[in-house]
Amino acid sequence: MYEEWASRIPGAVVWTRAAGAGVTYPVLPDGCMDLLWSEGRLLVAGPDTHAHAPAGAASWAGIRFAPGAAPALLGVPAHELRDRRVELADLWGGAAARRLAERVGEAADRPAALEAVARERAVPPDPLTAAVVRHLDGGGTVAAAADAAGLSARQLHRRSLDAFGYGPKTLARILRLQRALELVRRGVPYGDAAHAAGCADQAHLAREMRALAGVTLGAYDALAKSEMPSPSGSSTTA
Repeated sequence: MYEEWASRIPGAVVWTRAAGAGVTYPVLPDGCMDLLWSEGRLLVAGPDTHAHAPAGAASWAGIRFAPGAAPALLGVPAHELRDRRVELADLWGGAAARRLAERVGEAADRPAALEAVARERAVPPDPLTAAVVRHLDGGGTVAAAADAAGLSARQLHRRSLDAFGYGPKTLARILRLQRALELVRRGVPYGDAAHAAGCADQAHLAREMRALAGVTLGAYDALAKSEMPSPSGSSTTA
């Protein structure tokens, strides 16, 4: 069983997945990064550019950070973790990671303990990064996002690699796909969801689904409806 709820870290979500949960559909790119605990290990899920198969039968606890929020907490540019799952020890050192993993593992409430670990390292969100996300998630163009942020196209691309793991055009595509899928999960017809999310038409959405998710829109929709609540975006692949 998968569950999630709002974190006390602004924009973040705490989530859990019980051992043996029967999630079979892919974990899709969402612009986010996760801090994960499972079986005594702390890991980091970097920003994805393609779908990942869900993890095995182990139980998981995680924190999914808002797009652009995790790199400052982790101390590493997002592009270095793109499409990767790495041990926290590789970023913070073995001794520190082991102490934190033991702290979470011994806690009566592991998600709360994991959240506490993250809160101790959390930093205030970067207003510029947050503004770029809001603009692109609202359907704005990359050029307009750069203008609104007072950056050149090259500066925005460089800042985006550090904050999100990829350029603003890729981020815009991922956020658009997530908007469309949220509407589909609510029962909105595919064509209407495509237009509302900013795709040219349903065929455009179908192409983006295949490119970013590796499955057809219909196949994902059927799986999501059979496995609700949907953990779309929760990066549980180790």
